[in-house]
This record gives sequence, structure tokens and C-alpha cells, in this order.
Amino acid sequence: MSEENIDDVTFENHDETSDKEEKEDQKSKEKSPKKSRKIKAEKKLEEKTKEYNELNDKYLRLYSEFDNYRKRTNKERLDILKSASAEVITELLPVLDDFDRAIKAMEDHDVDDETKKGLELIRNKFAGILTQKGLEPMNSIGKDFDTDYHEAITNIPAPSKDLVGKVVDVIEKGYLLNGKIIRFAKVVVGS
Repeated sequence: MSEENIDDVTFENHDETSDKEEKEDQKSKEKSPKKSRKIKAEKKLEEKTKEYNELNDKYLRLYSEFDNYRKRTNKERLDILKSASAEVITELLPVLDDFDRAIKAMEDHDVDDETKKGLELIRNKFAGILTQKGLEPMNSIGKDFDTDYHEAITNIPAPSKDLVGKVVDVIEKGYLLNGKIIRFAKVVVGS
């Protein structure tokens, strides 16, 4: 081949090569926007997933806080309702004591049975209503002296050895309201 022919072939090969390169460039350019769109979509999906997870976490925390708040306020409300009557019941305890003293005085002075039964009926009805509200009398006689429940008025010599350090007599009854002390028992302790 002559030089001209070689140049022509080279030029033709060069043209064919450049055509192939151009086609590949066009294909890659066509693919490139598709790839970049796909990458952008994946990034956007990751961002949205992350944002969703953060919002879901905030929602769950807020829901938990609200649920805890609701439970706490319900418990506080029940406690308030249970103890709201404590002041009124505490003020009514002397009336209950007066009923007990009146019944004892009637027994000592031989009052007719009908009057005594009527007073006992009123006292029992009154005590029943207070019991429904959660009032419980303390049973202290013969039990060990406990400063959590008793207030010692005085010490006396114990009538027997087994009553040393125990409650011998109750001057004023103690009461619990829903398991909480509202009045300490005033007692005499054996020594």
C-alpha cells in the first residue's frame, strides 16, 4: 500500500474509532443521567427514611411521656380523693369518742335499755359510714408499745410480767384511714 492508502485506512479507522467513542459517550451520557437520578433518588429515600425514623422516635417518646403523665395524674387524683376526707373524718373522731363515752356512762348509771339501744344504733350507723370511707380503729390493748402507732401518756407498773413494755390501757383510740395513721392511740404502757 502506498502512503496515501495507509493514511486513508488510518483515517477511516480513526473515523470508525471516533464514531464508536462518540456512541459510547452518548450511551454513557444517557446512562449517566439515569444513574445520577437513581443515586439522587436513593439519597432522597435515605434522607426521608432517616427523617421518618426521627419523627417516629419523637412520636413514641411523646406518647410515652403523655401516657406516664396520664397514669401519674390518675394516681394523684385517687390519692387526693382518698385523703380528701381525712380532715373531715379527723374532726368527726371526737364525736365517735363521745358516743363511746356516752354508752359507757349509760351502762354505769343503769339507764333504760331502749335509750341505750337507740344510742348504740346511732353510734354503729355513724361508725359504719366512717368505716365505708376507709376508717379503721387500732386495736392496741395487750400489744407491744410501738411509737409508730402509739403515743405514751404514762407508764404504770405492769399488772403481770407478760405486760411489761406492752399497752395496758387506751386513753384515746387511734385510727387509720386507708392504711395511713390519722390519729395516734394515746396509751398507758406497763413497766
